[in-house]
Amino acid sequence: MAGWSLEPAYAHLAEDFSTLERVFTLEGERLTRDPLSEVIRIQRDGVYYYVKRYWGAGKGLRRYIGRPRVKAEWQNLKYFAKWGIPTASIVAYGLERRGCAFSRGALITRELANTEDLAHLARQHDVRLRDRTWVDGVSQQLASATRIMHDRHFTHNDLKWRNLLVDDQAQLFFIDCPTGAFWWGPLLRRRIVKDLACLDKVAKLTLSRTQRLRFYLQYRGREHLNASDKRRIAQIVHYFEGRE
Repeated sequence: MAGWSLEPAYAHLAEDFSTLERVFTLEGERLTRDPLSEVIRIQRDGVYYYVKRYWGAGKGLRRYIGRPRVKAEWQNLKYFAKWGIPTASIVAYGLERRGCAFSRGALITRELANTEDLAHLARQHDVRLRDRTWVDGVSQQLASATRIMHDRHFTHNDLKWRNLLVDDQAQLFFIDCPTGAFWWGPLLRRRIVKDLACLDKVAKLTLSRTQRLRFYLQYRGREHLNASDKRRIAQIVHYFEGRE
């Protein structure tokens, strides 16, 4: 049993994207590949599209229980769009099952033009990261979007600089969120700390302590830290100790 959706705005691409079967025959520039999936990039009419194809939901019971990774990814991107968090536009998506088991699935997104991921900027020691005004503008966007997620009991679970794109107008975009999920209570608080620790992992090597503190205050929507903030910051700073 297969379910496939092509967004109406991209009906002109039906020759390539109209069915899951066709999507799995597409050839393009391979960007990544692992035991469960691959990503290729293709160009149509001067626009790049990213085709992520999955042939595994995971090992053992993961094939039968819970959301397949590809479904989680398209649903989470739709959450971002619904919440006003800039992200890649979904072109088409769907999956196929054989009996109760996941067989294969795919997600196609349109390119975010003129973007680079923040991790790449950090590795290249990009001059924009030394521009306080530029950093503050991106920091405010990131703080606001992260707060929007967390206020809805949702955490990204892989909120790393490589999954944050910025364009030539300094607009920030969230991408690649197949493991994001809703949480409550102590589990939510722990996952929030993980999200913030993932962001700080590169920030502590790239930004000043003042810039890191300003981001946290922007995220919290306040001018000064309280006792609870100080405890959380300690958890964030020490989160990865002994884990790597």
